[in-house]
Amino acid sequence: MEAYLLHLITVIALYALLAYSLNLVVGYGGMLVFSHAGFFGIGAYAFALMRIGERPGSEQFLVTADLSFGWALLIAVLAAAIAAWLMGIIISRFRGDVFVFATMGFQMIVYATIYNATSLTGGAFGLPGIPRPEFLGVRLDTPAELLALVLAVNAAVLPALIWLYQSSFGLRLRAVRDDERAAMSMGINAGQERLVALTISGACAGLAGGLLASYSTYIDPSYFTLRESLFIVSMLLLGGSGNSRGPIIGVAGIVLLPELLRFVGLPAATAANVREIMYAVALIALMYWRPQGLAGTYAVR
Repeated sequence: MEAYLLHLITVIALYALLAYSLNLVVGYGGMLVFSHAGFFGIGAYAFALMRIGERPGSEQFLVTADLSFGWALLIAVLAAAIAAWLMGIIISRFRGDVFVFATMGFQMIVYATIYNATSLTGGAFGLPGIPRPEFLGVRLDTPAELLALVLAVNAAVLPALIWLYQSSFGLRLRAVRDDERAAMSMGINAGQERLVALTISGACAGLAGGLLASYSTYIDPSYFTLRESLFIVSMLLLGGSGNSRGPIIGVAGIVLLPELLRFVGLPAATAANVREIMYAVALIALMYWRPQGLAGTYAVR
């Protein structure tokens, strides 16, 4: 039971990184994006390839290294940040529905690349045997140690993101979100502000991906689908965007709901489908009665 609870808290902490970073783009930048799982996956695979090294007698991949945990995590962050920056440059000319579909297209490209580039990513078989984190020769193996690592990263990153929400950068983002023309008339470079927000958000998603790879020791393409991007957006919309409370409320609600349903006694054959229906009903009800989410101040249009 203790290991189960530690795992649950670790999952919530990992998704909190994703939701808070997405909040910078959706809640403060006003950009509805469905590509966050793509940056999540880029970070995870970059981290894994930098950690697995050469292994005699096993399948070798096109690019591998045997870097320390810290350096591999840094490369994961940089890889996801560069991907987000490139996506931002390419789709910066789009607005509205076209922008949303462009982010979905990027997500699908990332997934297709991960799935089909077998010599680089292992394809559908994924990347097994990712080493656990090590600090000063001490390997973190237990659920409690791994949770402490993820919480320590959250303690460093989430306050920085919340500070960004409240900084002059966050104010400029909100100005662009609320009225782009008025913001530009005051000298704000709307395209540059959006690009910076996307890059920071992608970097945080890559950080979460590296932590996931290290925690699970195995990743495959099913972790990083368009459905996962929709799931992350749903978390943010459920809790509410545009403030610092909504993301954690949404993450806790959506992660804990299926776990609570385990004690209801639903038949195993229908439990997954019932959970999907409950997610859909909850989101529809929220969008109708409270479009800004449970604790949100900004309603995504």
